[in-house]
Amino acid sequence: MAGATAATPMDVDAAAPPPPPAGAAAKGKAPLSGPVRAAPWVEKYRPQSLADVAAHRDIVDTIDRLTNENRLPHLLLYGPPGTGKTSTILAVARKLYGPQYSNMILELNASDERGIDVVRQQIQDFAGARSLSFGARPSVKLVLLDEADAMTKDAQFALRRVIEKYTRSTRFALICNHVNKIIPALQSRCTRFRFAPLDGSHVRERLQHIIKSEGLGVDEGGLTALVRLSNGDMRKALNILQSTHMASQQITEEAVYLCTGNPMPKDIEEIAFWLLNEPFSTSFKYISDMKMRKGLALVDIIREVTMFVFKIQMPSDVRVKLINDLADIEYRLSFACNDKLQLGALISTFTTARVAMVAAAS
Repeated sequence: MAGATAATPMDVDAAAPPPPPAGAAAKGKAPLSGPVRAAPWVEKYRPQSLADVAAHRDIVDTIDRLTNENRLPHLLLYGPPGTGKTSTILAVARKLYGPQYSNMILELNASDERGIDVVRQQIQDFAGARSLSFGARPSVKLVLLDEADAMTKDAQFALRRVIEKYTRSTRFALICNHVNKIIPALQSRCTRFRFAPLDGSHVRERLQHIIKSEGLGVDEGGLTALVRLSNGDMRKALNILQSTHMASQQITEEAVYLCTGNPMPKDIEEIAFWLLNEPFSTSFKYISDMKMRKGLALVDIIREVTMFVFKIQMPSDVRVKLINDLADIEYRLSFACNDKLQLGALISTFTTARVAMVAAAS
């Protein structure tokens, strides 16, 4: 029996599959070496230092000075999306910690992990742990809570006490879009900075840098359309630029509007002409045909027509009534009301405004 159960040498080399030929590539797998060309430009061109942040120089310089003087407070950065809030605080963290960046920062997206358990476990454990410092003085750790306005009220109240308890060793940076959703107790413990929508010149300058780096063919009309559609949101501008580049080699104004599905300015001028001059049935037919032919959404038409109303001459009382009616139509469309009925309401509103303008002129 002993001879029967004796272990025999395992022929590992014989059992192993033969290596693939030298020139063969693994099926379904791209080579890991080299830069990934399909990386989103939002991440590829994210500022790595405070000097690279496109705008808000007053805020950036203030935070930079506080960092240099080792007097960084708890921060509350709020404002519309795509204005540089996360990029700014990540650049601060890279400046503070350098190679130790990953060990000294806890980054949480509060819209995903927003319960009280996260505050009691992950945040409190990180804040309470001793930091490894190789300099002359110990460094404070940084807790970054992105989209903090999505946290529950209980989690915010629990976080208030954690901030007080670990102030000596940890700094907290809260990032949100709506500051009114942050409880007053947290707001009073932080230094607040508002990031306004980016100025068009800053968006244009950054886009020109990326266009030059990528070697894109963009004409002046296409660049103006990108700046206009971004509405001060740099992330949105980069996403539109990248998606338009994927769809068209030459980025023109028409290519940008076609890619995003927004109505072109000349289409809005034509629609406004019909609304202000044509009879009800004719306007309804023409606008319906354009919507069908170009795939336009009525809510986009209303938003652009509203901006057009501010540019034309009309009595102030007529303009106020017209804007109010357009706001009501857009509100009803947000509840998925019938498009044809709301298009009829849009034409009726302009018909009433035309009658009022004729009466005012006479």
